[in-house]
Amino acid sequence: MTLEDHEAIAAPAVHIATPQTLRVLCTEITPFRQLQARAQRDLGFELAFEQHDFVTAQRLAATEPDRYDIYDQCFHNLDIVWHWRAIKPIEIDRIDLWPRVNDLTKKGCINAAAPLGFGDAPVTRLYVQQDNTLSSVPTPYLSMLPTVHNFDSFGINETATGIDTDRDVHSWAELLNPRWRGHVSIVDEPAIGIFDLALAFRAARKMAFKELGNMTVDEIDQLLDFALALKRKGHFHTFWRTAPEATALMESGHVWAGSMWSPSAVALKSRHLRIRQAVPVEGYRAWHGGLCLARHLTGHRLDQAYAYLNWSLSGWPGAVVARQGYYMSVTEPVRDHLEPEEWDYWYEGKPARRVLADPEGKPAIQLGAVRSGGSYWSRASHIALWNTTMDEHNYLVRRWAELVREPAGGLRRAS
Repeated sequence: MTLEDHEAIAAPAVHIATPQTLRVLCTEITPFRQLQARAQRDLGFELAFEQHDFVTAQRLAATEPDRYDIYDQCFHNLDIVWHWRAIKPIEIDRIDLWPRVNDLTKKGCINAAAPLGFGDAPVTRLYVQQDNTLSSVPTPYLSMLPTVHNFDSFGINETATGIDTDRDVHSWAELLNPRWRGHVSIVDEPAIGIFDLALAFRAARKMAFKELGNMTVDEIDQLLDFALALKRKGHFHTFWRTAPEATALMESGHVWAGSMWSPSAVALKSRHLRIRQAVPVEGYRAWHGGLCLARHLTGHRLDQAYAYLNWSLSGWPGAVVARQGYYMSVTEPVRDHLEPEEWDYWYEGKPARRVLADPEGKPAIQLGAVRSGGSYWSRASHIALWNTTMDEHNYLVRRWAELVREPAGGLRRAS
């Protein structure tokens, strides 16, 4: 199917007088409970959000495209949905703030000195080409509108361990340190968790990869065999699929180190636990979220969808996600909706000049606290690789399932 075929599907436009509910298929990246009421008020129509874990959301997006109007996911989960023609190109001319989207998204690097990082950097599949392939070559069409993003590492439970993360933890190799045996958790998403392990084994010089972001079958086998051996020795406590699971595991005191996303860190801080994300010398595992248009959209419903895309970049939504540690591809409008103290902490990396709230308004960041890794621009300059769906993804999924299911002294995946 060519780009012209996509355009033909969208015509003729059928306009309706009464706005319909816009359906958004999303993951937990989207704090829709904090966004929904304001979005509906600003846009003048109802929104219905359907939230799933990454794997389920991707499967539904690819196989049931009539189920949603907007697909809210990540660039590393784009290829399969695009391959199945479940979504359609986005016209850049209809995105009001596109000129203000930053270079991390458009060029792959926040500045000329920063590395691109291995794997699925968003720019590599950002633009829709005339033959309907995706690449970094600019065209008038986008595959996905870039929105929220972040730079992940792993969390350390300082309350349970007494460890000073900033002083004592500097490498992904720490995830393999015997001192954490029985208290390590890894995210159960093959396109994410595999790289937390790969970065750890690579940093510990136990493995080398020809291309870290696109492993061979032999490399996947070697890495998963190493991980299985560790699990059989009781190194891993569990594997988790959602941020609330990760939060509960750290809060229980059973997990001391492991994959952690920023909302979990913020939630735990709001509960007065000392949780710190490491700043690995090897760099972060980055990810980038975005919004896609369902292939069936036409006329007024397509207009509604574009209105929601533009609203998402307008600043207020970016301020909400900032309070859970996420960044937005258009930064200045976000600043207009944050208090100066919030902007200084979340984006500038400065000490908190007062207690700061999480997205629900609960006190979370204490006076004098400094975000790990510093400013947005510093963190964005320190990317090791991006979340990635590799060429051998199907094989990886089968081997990954072995790791998650493998019994180890009565341990099991969180449920």
